[in-house]
Amino acid sequence: MAGLASAPASPALPASRRFPAGFLWGTSTSAYQIEGAYQEDGRGPSIWDTFSHVKTNSARGENGDVADDHFHRYREDVGIMRELGTNAYQLSVSWSRIFPSGRGAPNPHGWDFYDRLLDSLLEAGIQPFCCLYHWDLPEALMSVGGWQSRETAKAFADYAGFVAKHMSGRVKNYITMSEISQFVDAGYRYGNDAPGLKLPLAQVMQVGHNVLLGHGLAVQAVRANAPAGTRVGIADNALSTCPVIETPEHIAAARKAYREENARSLTVILEGRYTDFYLKDLGADAPKFTAEEMKIISSPLDFVGLNVYDPTWVRAAENERGYEIVSMSATYPHMAALWLSFGPDGMYWSPKHLHDIWGVKDIYITENGASSVDVPTDRGEILDVERVMFLRSYLGQLLRGVNEGVPVKGYFLWSLLDNFEWGDGYEMRFGITYVDFKTQKRTVKLSGEFYKDVIKRNGLV
Repeated sequence: MAGLASAPASPALPASRRFPAGFLWGTSTSAYQIEGAYQEDGRGPSIWDTFSHVKTNSARGENGDVADDHFHRYREDVGIMRELGTNAYQLSVSWSRIFPSGRGAPNPHGWDFYDRLLDSLLEAGIQPFCCLYHWDLPEALMSVGGWQSRETAKAFADYAGFVAKHMSGRVKNYITMSEISQFVDAGYRYGNDAPGLKLPLAQVMQVGHNVLLGHGLAVQAVRANAPAGTRVGIADNALSTCPVIETPEHIAAARKAYREENARSLTVILEGRYTDFYLKDLGADAPKFTAEEMKIISSPLDFVGLNVYDPTWVRAAENERGYEIVSMSATYPHMAALWLSFGPDGMYWSPKHLHDIWGVKDIYITENGASSVDVPTDRGEILDVERVMFLRSYLGQLLRGVNEGVPVKGYFLWSLLDNFEWGDGYEMRFGITYVDFKTQKRTVKLSGEFYKDVIKRNGLV
């Protein structure tokens, strides 16, 4: 590992530039994107193994068979976290490493890796946040239709309860799922991600409902199997609705839009009902559900995680909803990944809306980061200035909200490492640590040095 030059002592920051005492600074990863070792110790295949082994399904025919080889190099990666100064880490568990067939008898060897990883994290003073599902459904569950079946929701709850019981005492914070709308749409509607299906809208909406049911059942399963004091939440890629002009009428419109535009996941989880507009818009394509299912879906959470990337600009309008989304022109600035538009305002407005609308008192930024096509210099450095500017701008907006009393308790940067970026393969890099995928050498980037300084100061210069 290279990088992380020690910085000289710095004067204290004014209070307005500091985050609260006890603020968590972490990084996020997901199992399929970094672990590799896809056939070791009895791990069963996931839908992403199947999907990515079809060469036309990802850039340059790449897959996650090896990825960052984190399965074998986790100690080195925990060492990077420790040198950065992070005190938290969001990892995900590979469901098929624990239950190769998705259900039934657990794999006794599946725990070995996670036991060692958790021990290493705790020894380094790093608090683990465990995400139970980051898109890698066991392939065997496709025999019942995957998330098209409520049986998968029940299997997920069994898996979640088993994990919570096994990790008892070492993991105090669980995240049921990451980005429900993303993996439902990309996997079941557009076919861009695993399992690569293109279903009619009514079936897609039912998949989304089944996933929500799985989330709610998992919340209950964690609570039933973990010791008192264990917390459970979700990581949602809520649309960050921002007033294009910060005047009262546009701010009110953006708040309305936040509830309605996130009606298929965050709103229903927090309210226990689909909004009238949501059901009206879908008409005959709306999901079928029962009152009991809605009660399960809205099982109380201890915290809400927000994955914040690009903004959704909103203005007031004289229509039925009272708002309209302002589309961005082709010249609007974006990062290397064309889907990622630059918009730090979302880091202020998304947590603020979440708190103002539903009174959520414990909020975490569970993902935030920037894509780049990083190339080492002749000296082996990765001078990712654009990522530093991205992070500084977004963290500045987060600090703005925290200073106004928005209860954000921690920030998890996506990502610790360059990794297998789903359909984009390995070309699109999100890490603050550069990975040479031929040698697996890790080199902390300029953005990693920036993040280390933010953590050290607990604030922004």
